[in-house]
Amino acid sequence: MQCCSSVLRPTLCILANWIFFVTSGVSQKSELSCHFGMMSGGLAVCLLPLLVFPQSVVPQEKALWQGEGTTADLQEVILGRCYNYIRVVNPSVGEKNCTAIWNAFRDAFIYRDPCSVTDRDYQTFISLSLHSIPPNKALFWEKNKQLVHSYSDTGRRMMPLGETLIGWLGDDLTWCGNSSGEGLDSVSCPTTAECENNPVESFWRIASSTYANLSSGVIQVMLNGSVSDGTFPENSFFANYELPYLRKDKVSKVQIWIMDDIEGPDVESCGTKSVAVLQQILEQKGFEYTCADNYRSVRTLQCVDSPSHPACLCSSSASTPNLSPHHLVILLFFTFQWTAVD
Repeated sequence: MQCCSSVLRPTLCILANWIFFVTSGVSQKSELSCHFGMMSGGLAVCLLPLLVFPQSVVPQEKALWQGEGTTADLQEVILGRCYNYIRVVNPSVGEKNCTAIWNAFRDAFIYRDPCSVTDRDYQTFISLSLHSIPPNKALFWEKNKQLVHSYSDTGRRMMPLGETLIGWLGDDLTWCGNSSGEGLDSVSCPTTAECENNPVESFWRIASSTYANLSSGVIQVMLNGSVSDGTFPENSFFANYELPYLRKDKVSKVQIWIMDDIEGPDVESCGTKSVAVLQQILEQKGFEYTCADNYRSVRTLQCVDSPSHPACLCSSSASTPNLSPHHLVILLFFTFQWTAVD
């Protein structure tokens, strides 16, 4: 800003300039006066009053719930995941209308009370996203998500729910609606403790039951044997929304793998505590099942990250098997037999 100038004589100069500032989001105007005075030697100077520019005040929306708000750029995330899945991750599912899938997903909860969204609200979304689960590749789990997805190898070895299109779209995201603005609550969303019929909980309920209903052949169940609050929790998604929806006419066998953390502890094993409860339920439902503690293939994968752990170390003479005299005699016998035949 430039003040008015004048010749060397006492005078008063008023400069009417408009200063724009924002207070609480509303533009206002303030008139500024510049007073001209005299200093020694007759030098004219401008005496500017002290200007105080109030800081911009942006009202913050109050959090209504205890959970995190809707994931930023949710539409872009969902659409990006959809195209990535059908083009790169699993193109065998064929063409899917990702825009229609997003619209159906959004319409299930946008502008809605976040405590009144039910499983049925996602039915159109489920229908548009549905695809088959290859036989013998269904993998259910509780409390060992990272290990499960490492083992499944993005659907190449197994196909847990999170590696179907439905699960791929919703994994690790948060969303809920409100009745104002853009219809999404970006500040907070209800937790399950606050209300069970929240958008995320209802989504995973119908996703889980749908996944179980589609599973066929030999299915796998990977549970954590090191947790203290139950390897097979009675209020888990597997117990409430997957196990009850397994179809006896489609599932030939259930293989249970109880995997301890590589560092332990060994809290539960096959036939004990909550695992015994699961086995009893399977028997009552007429499912054939097996149960293995620290299934070797998965244990080997755990050892990739902890190769020096005692549970992962082989015998120092691994290249030369340590055979008992009995086994050595049998080996020599068959060696001589093969030699005689040649």
